[in-house]
Amino acid sequence: MKIGVKLKEARLQAGLTQENVAEEIQVTRQTISNWETEKSFPDIVSVIKLSTLYNISLDKLLKGDEEMIEHLEKSTNIVKSNQKLIIAIIANVMMIIAFILFNGLIISNQYLIMGGSALGIIGTCYLFYQIIRKI
Repeated sequence: MKIGVKLKEARLQAGLTQENVAEEIQVTRQTISNWETEKSFPDIVSVIKLSTLYNISLDKLLKGDEEMIEHLEKSTNIVKSNQKLIIAIIANVMMIIAFILFNGLIISNQYLIMGGSALGIIGTCYLFYQIIRKI
């Protein structure tokens, strides 16, 4: 059975309107309608809230709907990808700060400056690689 049908049946069994559900989980009534007609799918946090609100297990709610499982897997992968990008940005900013401090402290030794420059270039290349990979 599809997730939209399950959501609608669970809502009706709970004696709730789309507006009631929307208020409870803090989305619009149109969002609830879109989920029930499968024009869009809820994210994992909303699925958990719906499961609690309707007093139905996640297993019963999600099992058998491959399209919904695929949607949740994709959204989870996007979150992981965004986390990696944030880490790459933070690492690059830290390398730039270290480069600036390094050059300020040891301005007279050109080998150390070249090493710091190489570190900055490597960090920037890694950041661009992560950004391009995400796109």
